[in-house]
Amino acid sequence: MIFVLGLLMGVVAGLRAMTPAAALSWAAYLGILKVSGTWLSFLGSIWAVAIFTVLALGELITDQLPTTPSRKIPVQFSTRVVIGAIAGVAIAGPANWIFGALVGIVGAVIGTLGGASMRGKLAASFGQDRPAAVIEDAVAIIGAALLVLALK
Repeated sequence: MIFVLGLLMGVVAGLRAMTPAAALSWAAYLGILKVSGTWLSFLGSIWAVAIFTVLALGELITDQLPTTPSRKIPVQFSTRVVIGAIAGVAIAGPANWIFGALVGIVGAVIGTLGGASMRGKLAASFGQDRPAAVIEDAVAIIGAALLVLALK
């Protein structure tokens, strides 16, 4: 089950890179995600919560701008893959870190490519990008929240 959750959080990272970082940071801070004593223990600090929350909100805003680069360019894509890997490791735990990282990476690739494709199709059906972007934002936020709740 934890690997499915890691894969799905990776998919969320493919949709919005900072949303899983913020969600997992909040989960660690609230004691839902057990990362104390690991290299990911920083996720549970109030600083991580604040920084990742601000970054996630900023990403939601900048995603609406017409000048925002494609998520498929190397910098954007690799950020999603790294966040997906970290999310997979955080969810799977230190004993399963390699497989956790792998499922997070696979999820991030699926989310990046699948999300771009679905958003393009939605935008085409709406005749504009903004409604598609808002739907994708909602899927990412609600998905991350449900995945964190599933960790309980």
